Amino acid sequence: MKRYEDLAPSLRCIMTPGPVEVDPRVLRAMSFPVLGQFDPEFTDIMNETMEMLRGLFKTNNKWAFPIDGTSRSGIEAVMVSLIAPGDRVLIPVFGRFGHLLHEIAERCGAEVYTIEKEWGSVFAPEEVISAIRSVKPDVVAIVHGETSTGRMQPLAEIGQACREQDALLIVDAVATIGGVPVETDEWMLDAVIGGTQKCLSIPSGMAPVTYNERAEAKLLKRKQIERGLRTGEFEAGELPPVRSNYFDLSMLQDYWSPRRLNHHTEMTSMLYALREGLRLVLEEGLEARHARHALHEQALVAGLTAMGLTLYGDADCKLTVVACVLIPEGIDGEAVRTMLLDHFGIEIASSFGPLKGKIWRIGTMGFSCRKNNVLRLLGALEAALLRHSHTLSPGRSVQAALDVYEQKG
Repeated sequence: MKRYEDLAPSLRCIMTPGPVEVDPRVLRAMSFPVLGQFDPEFTDIMNETMEMLRGLFKTNNKWAFPIDGTSRSGIEAVMVSLIAPGDRVLIPVFGRFGHLLHEIAERCGAEVYTIEKEWGSVFAPEEVISAIRSVKPDVVAIVHGETSTGRMQPLAEIGQACREQDALLIVDAVATIGGVPVETDEWMLDAVIGGTQKCLSIPSGMAPVTYNERAEAKLLKRKQIERGLRTGEFEAGELPPVRSNYFDLSMLQDYWSPRRLNHHTEMTSMLYALREGLRLVLEEGLEARHARHALHEQALVAGLTAMGLTLYGDADCKLTVVACVLIPEGIDGEAVRTMLLDHFGIEIASSFGPLKGKIWRIGTMGFSCRKNNVLRLLGALEAALLRHSHTLSPGRSVQAALDVYEQKG
């Protein structure tokens, strides 16, 4: 009989745009004893998690809870629940994940309209607002932080325009929640999806979402109760039902409500992880956390620039938590990434589509966003480039980053 070795994954310094290193306190929380999903202790944990999610999303929404699945499950749950067949949906696309929203909206049976921006830039708010007034959509879906290009889309004015046109605004904040400001109520965002494996430093496997009364009103028009759970007459809503059972927010909110109407078996250990990760975010404080991410971004950028590397994209809309670096001419980008991993235990990311093989993407997110990680990455990247015969001034990158840390105290 074949013998399998004990599982012993290598320790890594993960400097990608996700996943990132998990806070040890979150890993500890995942080892706690499993409770039944309707145990009062566990439902108390569910309620606390909802309360903390409202703080994270900066919202007074009644509904703020996780979808069991990766970040894409949260995107799909919100879109399949809020986009009815035949709805007009506007999607501004400025990177890979805008195209993903387009694909999901088509699968929902929507009439999809897109506007596109060259990768490396974002839309001026007035461009999106003009399209909203022209298309008159039922739903607008947009990415806040596009990790494929390292850009961040301004949202504040877009929410107001959606209200004026009575359109629901869905925002993919998977890459930004917990790392940069996301003002759900102030920016008039109707539904927001977050991710655990990026700035929250929790393993992938849950997708926090929140949505307001405007979104809930549409859900109730599509309301379903699973056949095996009905106790009497059930009257279907006026709109076609959500085309997914698992991702039906109208049923999931019954599960997270005081009714606790059974829907699925909750991911107990992942909920422990989410609760602990949220506790740590709120303990640090959102403003302090955002400032920490901004500080380490400045140090990283200073080091990369001192190394003679060029950042990709429009600097005015750079995503704080992701630095995209043009791979120098004549350098094998994958060979450098392999050397960083094999010799230094550091992982950075490549990119997708038209940027494949052209840029490296370096994340400074959550627990990975630390001074020692930034300095380690800069020193290792410098060594790897020198090893690949790239001309640079040794030592300058780490010194430039240290200058930032000293100046910022």
